[in-house]
Amino acid sequence: MEELKKRRDVLCEVLKSCILCPHKCKIDRTIGQQGFCRASVTAKVYSFMPHHGEEPVLSGEYGSGTIFFSHCHMRCVYCQNHTFSQSAQGKEVSNQRLAQMMLDLQAMKCHNINLVSPTHYLPNILDALCIAIDSGLAVPIVYNTGGWESLETLRLLEGIVDVYLVDMRYADNKIAKKYSSVDNYVEINQQAVLEMYRQVGQKGLIVRHLVLPGGLAGTEEVMKFLSEKISKEVFISLMSQYHPAYKAIEYPYINKRLTSKEYQQAVDIVVKYGFTNGWFQPDITEDVTEKFIGTNFKSNV
Repeated sequence: MEELKKRRDVLCEVLKSCILCPHKCKIDRTIGQQGFCRASVTAKVYSFMPHHGEEPVLSGEYGSGTIFFSHCHMRCVYCQNHTFSQSAQGKEVSNQRLAQMMLDLQAMKCHNINLVSPTHYLPNILDALCIAIDSGLAVPIVYNTGGWESLETLRLLEGIVDVYLVDMRYADNKIAKKYSSVDNYVEINQQAVLEMYRQVGQKGLIVRHLVLPGGLAGTEEVMKFLSEKISKEVFISLMSQYHPAYKAIEYPYINKRLTSKEYQQAVDIVVKYGFTNGWFQPDITEDVTEKFIGTNFKSNV
């Protein structure tokens, strides 16, 4: 607990010249200044609930105790959660109230506390964890992130986060800049995943890869990196649910749904690189399913 409080205090100091994420805006959030994410010094939560649609190992029987935070330090033009990640819907809550949400989710028998887009509110979250743990919180902590994270910030989470649920969304920096307004995504994302793996190992890391139309997600390059630099036993969640949400209508290359053929091509790449653990999603052919016989891949239905 003392170490947790020390980490909280360090993060609270960071708010005076905010460098929690790679944007490194260096604005003083304690006096009301706002950076790229537009978050204030008080946490804003859109909703919290038992989530039954996460990866099976997280949702289990009673659901993953998910807390959806408002704002985000990425601006994906196709974001399906844009009402709170971009339009900032939600309600500001005290750290005490945030702690109570965690305790309420545990009381609902949720298997974990799943923090969605948490980086810009880490000082609040760690303070809430101090309060909640002191009141009996004992379930694992899941860090659910788009994967564009600062190494300095991640290192402060060692021993606190039990499971990293991280996106590897792009393999091309120009595409990441165009569709998510972030610089150097590939290098920063890869370094972040390596740090997460160092902290929690193969059992505590789940890599999500959202397949985009036209191969824009760079599945081949992402899987090559994971197989060579992480492990072929790492858990891969290959996501097929892309659809043109939010501002995608303004971008011709992504203003269309993912096809079954495109998803099958992504699955073929996963098989090619020899991954053995993870989940695929519906709308794939029987031929694809047969290719997973003898592995631990399962349908994420």
